[in-house]
Amino acid sequence: MERRKTRVGKVVSDKMDKTVVVAVETRRHHPLYKKAFKHVKRYKAHDAANACRIGDEVRIAETRPLSKEKRWRVVEMVSQRESVEERQRGTEGDDPDSNQIEDS
Repeated sequence: MERRKTRVGKVVSDKMDKTVVVAVETRRHHPLYKKAFKHVKRYKAHDAANACRIGDEVRIAETRPLSKEKRWRVVEMVSQRESVEERQRGTEGDDPDSNQIEDS
């Protein structure tokens, strides 16, 4: 039974059509000094629906070669980044003066 490799990473670019660049961060140890450090590898993944946006966390799986550099596909979106519009809509109704306690 063959299992395909999967990785979880953050979308760092969505400028291409049906393709996203996913940065996968792992922790490695220096072979001599044993200090832990972050290692980031970028994968080009196929996003057929063009649903992924920058900042989204996605799970990608290994697949057959789809283009010169694209060998991964987006399997699922683990979490979506809150868009700027949603954040602005959530704060528009808030009145900064209404949060203050009135002194009597």
